Amino acid sequence: MSLSQSKITHLKKLSNSAGVIAAAAMDQRGSLQKSIATAKGIAAKEVTDAMMIEFKCAVTRVLTPHASAILLDPEWGIPATHERSPNAGLLLAYELSGYDNTQPGRLPDLLPHVSVKRIKDWGADAVKILIYYSPFDLGPVNDIKHAFIERIGAECETYGIPFFLEFIGYDPKGGDEKGLEYAKLKPEIVKKTMEEFSKDYYRVDVLKVEVPINAEYVEGSSVYKGQKAYTRAEALVHFQAAAAVASKPFIYLSAGVSNNQFTESLAMAAESGTDFSGVLCGRATWKEGIPVYAKQGAKALEDWLSVEGVKNINAVNAAIAPATPWYKKLGMAKPA
Repeated sequence: MSLSQSKITHLKKLSNSAGVIAAAAMDQRGSLQKSIATAKGIAAKEVTDAMMIEFKCAVTRVLTPHASAILLDPEWGIPATHERSPNAGLLLAYELSGYDNTQPGRLPDLLPHVSVKRIKDWGADAVKILIYYSPFDLGPVNDIKHAFIERIGAECETYGIPFFLEFIGYDPKGGDEKGLEYAKLKPEIVKKTMEEFSKDYYRVDVLKVEVPINAEYVEGSSVYKGQKAYTRAEALVHFQAAAAVASKPFIYLSAGVSNNQFTESLAMAAESGTDFSGVLCGRATWKEGIPVYAKQGAKALEDWLSVEGVKNINAVNAAIAPATPWYKKLGMAKPA
């Protein structure tokens, strides 16, 4: 499926001069509330709207001069959209934070006061949707998710705005997604999901994907913790296999891991020769600033971000130097 000129124009705004997406993420909601509350020693409900906005504005103000774009949410992130650097494009989240836990399958839902039209009217260059997805879940569960994505893809097509789909894998049997057994399953989960949502009828423009391995279980990696799920050579093959089934541009997400673990994963992606088109990286750049904010306030957070946050994002930027421009993945010439 060819991209409309409107989508091409927006994708250029989200990319750096090399056509690579070097985006920061600050759309965390429930998880951010809980983290701030824990660091402050208070209940999550005591984290005020003002605190959430203040944190998001600080991160956006300090980090976007070093990013090609920023991902924010419409709930607390709109004030931060006005704090971003002129070089940074804007993505806005469309989904409700979390998932429906009253029934099996981690089913998604949309923010009730938001539409693609409104996201575009708020000045965004892309719509982001996160779903929890496992190709090994029950057929009726995944059928609901497939229809959900089809509807959003059609909505984005109507308004000429790129659709970024983020998916987080999980174990339908309830296993530990950070454990060794899940690490062994993860390559197939990521690969099959990338293959599914590369299909044209979903109208997804950019896949926002997990790395297909857990670097803590790669023997000999810089973050290896002693339990082996794969050798480094096997890990590189998993990167190649997942990339090979993606017919859409794809970028890696940090999934809440440390900066060291994420940059190690990106090094393996580059070493394997995958044609990834960048990153959308959140907590790996700023999460260690949460206790600074909780104990010392916004000014201390900005000071920390100006040193450690910038160092973290620049480490990620260095790691994506070998990335493939999104337009090259689509077989297009560089847009004028």
